[in-house]
Amino acid sequence: MPPFVRNILAVIVGIFVGSAVNLFLVSIGPSVIPLPQGADFSTTEKISESMNLLERANFLFVFLGHALGTLVGAILAAKIACSRKMTFAMVIGAWFLIGGIVMIANVGGPLWYSAIDLVLAYLPMGFLGGMLGGRGTNLSSLKPELED
Repeated sequence: MPPFVRNILAVIVGIFVGSAVNLFLVSIGPSVIPLPQGADFSTTEKISESMNLLERANFLFVFLGHALGTLVGAILAAKIACSRKMTFAMVIGAWFLIGGIVMIANVGGPLWYSAIDLVLAYLPMGFLGGMLGGRGTNLSSLKPELED
């Protein structure tokens, strides 16, 4: 596979799998930490209206979804990429950061949470993912060796 195709695939896989991890964690959050009475998360508008009802604990799984989704996506991007592994991991971090900014602009939320989310969940996890995914075994080294 040509390197540029593999590098593009690294970004696509990182975004797709990172989004799946994010969605999973955000979706199970209310099962683990129930939403307060009257909170409705069925639409973006209702989420925005329900923000003042949420307690700090309700933001835990949202933050974990953002941080771990970015981390997993960045690790995969770094593992799959042929070259510039940290660059591709940081692309994943930047992609999710943009998504976080758009979400905060549309939904709002407490300033303390928005600051923590934007500062800690995206670029640092992209960097950590690049560090973890960029060292050790590369997926290209998993190809079976041709024997004579």
